[in-house]
Amino acid sequence: MSSGKTTLSPQKEVVRKFYKDMWDNADTALIPTIFHHDFTFRGSLGPLLVGHAQFAEYVAWVTQSIGEYTTDILQMVEEDNKVFGQVRFHGIHRRTVFGIEPTNRHIEWKGAPLFTFDGSKVRDLWVLGDIYGLVSRMKNAKDTPPEFSLAS
Repeated sequence: MSSGKTTLSPQKEVVRKFYKDMWDNADTALIPTIFHHDFTFRGSLGPLLVGHAQFAEYVAWVTQSIGEYTTDILQMVEEDNKVFGQVRFHGIHRRTVFGIEPTNRHIEWKGAPLFTFDGSKVRDLWVLGDIYGLVSRMKNAKDTPPEFSLAS
C-alpha cells in the first residue's frame, strides 16, 4: 500500500489502518481485521485490556471523551515482527478525563506505540503516552515550566 509517495510494508499498512481508518473514524468493526481475538493492549490512558470486546469499549470511551479524535502518524520504524512509532493524538476535550472536567478545548499529546505482530495481525500493542503533557494541557497549564531544570 502507498501513503503519499511512500510504499508501506504490510505491517506498517496495518498500523496506518489502525490509526487512520479505525481510530480516526471510531470504526470498531475493523478491530478483528487488525488484531488476533485474544490480543493484549496497554494504552497510555487505561488498564491492560485483552481481546476485541474490551478494546472496543476503550475506543468508544476515548472517542466520546475526546471529540474529533485524530491520530497523526509522525514516524514508523519496523524490525522483524515489530513496528514502533511516534504519533500525536488530539481532539476536543468533551468528557471528564483523569478527573479533569471537560474544557471543550483542543488538546493533544504524543505517544510511542509498539506493535508486535503474529503473522498478519497484531498480537500485542503497548503505547507509552505523554500523560503529564496531556493533563497540563487539559488544565491549561501548557506554559508551566517543568519542575526539573538544569543548574545554571
